Amino acid sequence: MSISLKQIRYFIAAAESGRISQAAVELNVSQSAVTAAVQQLEALLGVRLFERHPAGVALTREGSRFLLHGRNIMAAVAEAVREPRAAGAAVAGTVRVGVTYTVAGYFLPRHHARFASSFPGVTLSLHEAPRDAIEQALLDGALDIAVMLVSNLEAREALACETLIRSRRRLWLPAEHPLLREERVGLAEVARNPYILLTVDEAGDTAGRYWARSPHRPEVIFKTSSVESVRSMVAAGMGVTILSDLVYRPWSLEGQRLERRELADDVPTMDVGLAWRATAELTPAARAFREFLNLACAGQG
Repeated sequence: MSISLKQIRYFIAAAESGRISQAAVELNVSQSAVTAAVQQLEALLGVRLFERHPAGVALTREGSRFLLHGRNIMAAVAEAVREPRAAGAAVAGTVRVGVTYTVAGYFLPRHHARFASSFPGVTLSLHEAPRDAIEQALLDGALDIAVMLVSNLEAREALACETLIRSRRRLWLPAEHPLLREERVGLAEVARNPYILLTVDEAGDTAGRYWARSPHRPEVIFKTSSVESVRSMVAAGMGVTILSDLVYRPWSLEGQRLERRELADDVPTMDVGLAWRATAELTPAARAFREFLNLACAGQG
C-alpha cells in the first residue's frame, strides 16, 4: 500500500486545525475519513503522528517532521498543476469535451478553473450527454475527448481510454442507523433494508450487475436520477443506498447527517477517466488538457 496525496492532505488539515472534527468540516468529508487517513499514514510510516487529547490532537516529533515533508509535497504538486510547462501559455485552440452528468457536477468544475488559469489560450467547449451519445460523438469526430465514467465504457476497441480516479462505492446510512455499529456491512444485511436506487449515468445498471453476483437482492422502494434526492431520502431515514465516494457529502440539503460504512462484499469502483477515438491524433490543446488532468489527479482515488 502506497501513500496517497489524499492521505497527506487530510493529515495536513488535521495538523493545522488541531482537531479531526474541524479538519473534516474544512475538507467537506466525514470525520471517520480523516481519522482513517491519519491511521493509514501512521501504519505506513510506523510512527505516531499525533498525540490525542480531549481538546483535539497535537503533533508528535515525528508528526512535525512529516508535516514539513507533506507541505513540500503538496506545494510541489500545486506548482506542477499551476504551471504544467513553461510553454503552456503558447498552447491555443478549442477542445470539444464530452462530459457525463456525474463528471459535470462532481468532478470537472475544480479542474476546469485551474486548467483555464494554466492555459489561457485554450477554450474548453463542454457538452453534457449520456455515455452512449458521447461514445458515438467521439467515433464520429464531433468531440475531441471526453471526461466520463470509463468504468461504463462499451466501445473499448474503437476508443482509447485512461483512468484518472477510482472512487470506492460504500453504503450510505442515516445517522443512528443500527448498521453503523458494524465496521463492514455485507450485501445480505443491506438487502434487509429499504433501498433507494440512483439511476443516472447508468448507476442502476451497474448496481444490477454487482447485486446479480450475490444471492441477495435489494428491496428497492424508490428509483431516481437525482443524487440530491437520494441524499435527502437516506438522511431522512427512508432507506439506504450504495454510491461512490465522489458524490458523497456528509449532509443533505435539509441539514441532516449521512454516514458511510465499508462493504464486506466485492463491489466495483466508479472510475472517472478520459476517452478519445483510438485512431485520432489529439491536437496540442487536447493533449494539454489530457496531460493536465493526469497530473492533477495523480495520487487520488
